[in-house]
Amino acid sequence: MAGSIKIGSLFGIPVLLHWSFLLAIPLFAWIIGIDIGFSSALVFNIFGISNPNTSLIVQGWNPYLLGTVVAIALFVCVLVHELAHCVVALRRGIKINSITLLILGGVSSIENELPDPRDELPMSLAGPLTSAALGALAAGAVYLVPRPVTATGGVAVFLLGYLALLNAILFVFNLLPAFPMDGGRVLRAWLAQRMPLPRATKIASDVGKAFAILFFVFGLLTLNFVLIIIAIFIFAGANQEFLAVRTTVLLKDVAVADVMATHLVTVAPEAPVPEVVRLMYSTKHLGFPVIENGVLVGMVTLEDVHRTPEIDRDAKLVRDIMARNLITVPPTAMLSEAFRLMSRYDVGRIPIVADGKLLGIVTRTDILKVMELREA
Repeated sequence: MAGSIKIGSLFGIPVLLHWSFLLAIPLFAWIIGIDIGFSSALVFNIFGISNPNTSLIVQGWNPYLLGTVVAIALFVCVLVHELAHCVVALRRGIKINSITLLILGGVSSIENELPDPRDELPMSLAGPLTSAALGALAAGAVYLVPRPVTATGGVAVFLLGYLALLNAILFVFNLLPAFPMDGGRVLRAWLAQRMPLPRATKIASDVGKAFAILFFVFGLLTLNFVLIIIAIFIFAGANQEFLAVRTTVLLKDVAVADVMATHLVTVAPEAPVPEVVRLMYSTKHLGFPVIENGVLVGMVTLEDVHRTPEIDRDAKLVRDIMARNLITVPPTAMLSEAFRLMSRYDVGRIPIVADGKLLGIVTRTDILKVMELREA
């Protein structure tokens, strides 16, 4: 996922940290800290502790420090939640590309193009059940704190009890039948055993969007900023999941070789940039492979030209602005794989190469035309 850095590996699965996660810890610490008096009293009441010295917790400890501890512990639980999905997937022979921690939780990148309902159901349930187990462990640990509860013991009760409540909320929230939550995947897996996968995905996606709209409206009415963010996250995720399945189904069994353009316009590294711009005007193409001694050495696009200051363009050659680290695929690759690569790396065209020789090129426009034709 763009904007992520690798922080380690677990069970051979890369763990990535998205930039938004850096906002999560201070945000959650602030949310917990400003409401710590009410939340600590709630925790003590739930666990039946009559004189918890709540005031000592608030006065003797920095509430935002306690909020930070809870926030970090919560995201450790989120990571364990995602690992549970991955462990089940690995046991079923499904490759996991990565786990990414985001501001609103985690997401596992799974290799399978189209999920098998028999695999998706247990994989989806593994995460919420793990959250429930973590919540039960934290709740059980509360009762290990010696009675009567001292000020220090009260802090331990608050941290463990609050973590138990948060994991219980994660369990319930993730089982909502709304994409991209686990409950939405459970609903899709159940429906897909009774109807085609695209239709099941469409229904689950629409249910997710309905929940998102409800959350958004309620968030606006109550001025709940977090609920509004969650609503946007659910709506975007539901739509993205439907589009991903629709794309994969429409491009199924179509090879890159069936679509690629073979009559190519190429340019040399020594070509002046103004000449390339004129070539773009005359051919109506916005990108060209760069060939040197019969070998593909780069790609020059209109974006590369735009990144070059206008005052410098007349003095620049193609080799000065072209992209050198190219994503290429062989002609036997599936069109769906080429489309995923375009989306992942935000490129509009991919060269088709075999044995070091450029055979053709496929563009995002080519793929969209294929999808329109196959859908018709």
